[in-house]
Amino acid sequence: MFHVGGARSALFNWVMAAQSGGTLVLRIEDTDASRNSPEWTEGIIRALAWLGMDGEQYEGPYFQSANADKHVEAARTLREQGRAYYCDCTREAVIARTGDQHKGYDGFCRDRGLEPGPGRALRFRTPDEGQTTVVDLLRGKPVFENAVLEDFVIARADGSVTFLLANAVDDMSQGITHVVRGEEHLSNAPKQQLLWEALGGEPPVWAHVPVIVNEKRQKLSKRRDKVALEDYRAEGYLAEAMRNYLMLLGWAPSGDREIVPWDVIVDEFRIEDVNSSPAFFDVKKLRAINGEYIRALPVEKFIAECLPFLQEAPFDVDVAVFAELAPLAQTRVALLSEIVQMIDFAFLDEPPADEQSWNKAMKEPAAAILAAAEAAYQDAPWNADELKERLERIGTEHGLKLGKTQAPVRVAVTGRTVGLPLFESLEILGRDRTLARIAAARAKLAVSS
Repeated sequence: MFHVGGARSALFNWVMAAQSGGTLVLRIEDTDASRNSPEWTEGIIRALAWLGMDGEQYEGPYFQSANADKHVEAARTLREQGRAYYCDCTREAVIARTGDQHKGYDGFCRDRGLEPGPGRALRFRTPDEGQTTVVDLLRGKPVFENAVLEDFVIARADGSVTFLLANAVDDMSQGITHVVRGEEHLSNAPKQQLLWEALGGEPPVWAHVPVIVNEKRQKLSKRRDKVALEDYRAEGYLAEAMRNYLMLLGWAPSGDREIVPWDVIVDEFRIEDVNSSPAFFDVKKLRAINGEYIRALPVEKFIAECLPFLQEAPFDVDVAVFAELAPLAQTRVALLSEIVQMIDFAFLDEPPADEQSWNKAMKEPAAAILAAAEAAYQDAPWNADELKERLERIGTEHGLKLGKTQAPVRVAVTGRTVGLPLFESLEILGRDRTLARIAAARAKLAVSS
């Protein structure tokens, strides 16, 4: 699963790299083996490629585990310099000493001189005095008092290093100059800066982008919200629309607009202009933007984008017939997955059964309208304009506007009260199938009356 928040951060980094002539680096942080698998890595690569970031747009992927020797060496160096020490304290022991389950590590092992051994982790000794200032392109210069930074673990008892040290070592060895990441990592920044400085490096430029929240202003959670980029792709969102929308989470282009070509985004985006307040992931807005992108597609491209969804449909689709329906459907779907229900009537032997639509449309004078339509369509020139004109005349005879007149015909032929333009649909469906369905609807009405 590739979180939409991670996708937004990747896009921000990509644009910044493009603007500065720099290089985007894809690094798989796999130091915690229990939380990584080849399938997850492949998922990330596929998700990035879908957004437009294939292997030509970034260096890598690099795997953090490949640098394990450098990480271990850095941990050893820090200990030899007196900047790290071994600790055998359990969380329970810390709570017992401090009497506070919310308080951090208390520095108990700082001067015990423990050697490596089972159950002993290596902790970084944070300064007792002074401040660490994080220069952040979005948040100014947050200041952290060193005295409140607990001595944090940089290597586990088994010798493997933690995220903080591995990141600092890899950033230094790979020449990372800018790091754009989620706001939740801001608390890690002073610790990482202390590691950089202890290892003789110059910390990167930070930009901690705002968290993404749902409609209740809760941070997006995979346990509660739909956050996987892959799920949106499967639902029929276009990559271009998703990319456009993710860039709007915290940033706005010029001119009070939301649909923005990618080259314009790359030209206008400035990380300093990103709002530091939480960004609302508005699914309705995303859906609307996706609809705009779908409508802007050349019809041939729209057909191609729909085919994977049609291949999964529970009926066979004649692509030539679908090509006739596609221009009608393109203006009415906001998600590509909606195409199946939009055009199913043309490929099923009988129209889909929708009891609610039937009950709504088949009220008096539905039976009379269907009978008149069946008679009028027997010898009508089979084109949308003529079919519409004949039904309008029927409506006039019954004192009805076209919308009311066509409702029973639409449900009889397509099964639903809403859908593609009716008369163009009838033209494509053909005289025989149209008349057969109208006759079947009349028979059903006669039985139920």
